[in-house]
Amino acid sequence: MADKLLVRAYQVGVGDCIYVHIPNSQDGFHMLIDCGTIGSIELLEKAVRHIKENLLPNAATPGKKRLDLLVATHRHKDHIKGFDPEFFKDIQIKNIWLSAVMNPEHKQSTHTLALHEMATQKMRALEAFNLSLSPQLQQLMSMFSLDNDDAIKALREKIPDENNISPVYVHAGMESKDLNLQLDDATIKILAPENDIDGFYLGKEYDESLKGFQNGKIFFDNHSISTGTDHPENISISDFLRLKSRMLTNEFAFAETDSSLQNNCSVVLLISWRGRRLLFTGDAEWESTYEDGKHNGSWNVMWKMRHADLNDKLDFIKIGHHGSQNATPWIDGNNQGLEVNQIFNAILPLPGNLSQRNAQAIISTERTNVYETIPSPDLLVELGKRIKNTRDYYSALATIDKDFYKKKPFKELWEYEREDLLKAQQPYRTDLEKIITSKGYVDVEIEPAE
Repeated sequence: MADKLLVRAYQVGVGDCIYVHIPNSQDGFHMLIDCGTIGSIELLEKAVRHIKENLLPNAATPGKKRLDLLVATHRHKDHIKGFDPEFFKDIQIKNIWLSAVMNPEHKQSTHTLALHEMATQKMRALEAFNLSLSPQLQQLMSMFSLDNDDAIKALREKIPDENNISPVYVHAGMESKDLNLQLDDATIKILAPENDIDGFYLGKEYDESLKGFQNGKIFFDNHSISTGTDHPENISISDFLRLKSRMLTNEFAFAETDSSLQNNCSVVLLISWRGRRLLFTGDAEWESTYEDGKHNGSWNVMWKMRHADLNDKLDFIKIGHHGSQNATPWIDGNNQGLEVNQIFNAILPLPGNLSQRNAQAIISTERTNVYETIPSPDLLVELGKRIKNTRDYYSALATIDKDFYKKKPFKELWEYEREDLLKAQQPYRTDLEKIITSKGYVDVEIEPAE
């Protein structure tokens, strides 16, 4: 493995915990990209311990291992929940990169930060009322919970303080050489987010909507949430409650807007190593096309602003947002002229035959009743036509247990894991690879092209 680059994705449920080893003349460059899940924290603790005990070299400080770079792509719990200082107490961390939007002083994301603060306040206030919500809304609400604050504080303060370093809030245009990283034959470019977060990802229309929501929030916050007794005298209780219900819908809509915005502010890394190109996407989303002054998806912004870096085939891609349809720029083949398909065909061109497939991919995922449509089987089948590390999961799982798909949880989710789709080739998935191999991770090894 000494002359190969290693990408290892740990099975942590719906979440990312990705280790990268880049060979160099010494003992290698060691990275951790994200450490989070919407599931059990124990999975993350186990993953960090495994990385420490099996992959990291000894640090200069006796009794510690060395991690050269820790990257938190964005603030969602499925990417940062595991950044508990206790998990990393025996690891000397040399560098920490955080998305520019995670900087509370970032002057080009003031509106974005205001929207996040408002969404956080409202979701926490609603949480206290024990509302009967769908699993999706419950999960959306949990993205704004107090334990997320702990992870953010650990990344901004506690872990840096313990390692005598300061976090670097990165944005597109920065490179490893500008950030004092010595990588020998490799470079790391940040392709997203752009520094002007409000301008590229929020847009003027959301700015106006935010002002209107703030005015409505003040009105409703001055009256009772749980009853209609304290309501304006010029409207009936029933009308007031209907307005309250509409406001509740708007609050979740703004929370969803913030959630999408945080995804679009993901740190996207392009690693170039000895003729190979590897893309780590966080949860970057796409829109149909780029529009100046509008809310834009991260992929569209990269296509416009970082075209030269993106307009070339990849050797590896970390499939974004756990296989969500909105995170890999592809719409079915009947729409080849769309901007998103232009991006897709540039980075993962459709080969003429199997021998021409050179790219590899990993998807960190787990199907649950919270996000039933994630991962998207149609997307994974399309990806399976364009990469070489694939598997027919239906056949592979049938060799273990021919009645596998008649059992929980797949029986309940059969609509999405259909037999005809599963028999097609798909990229390596952490959830199903765990069942097949009994390992808690999926590896991809990249050989140099030069």
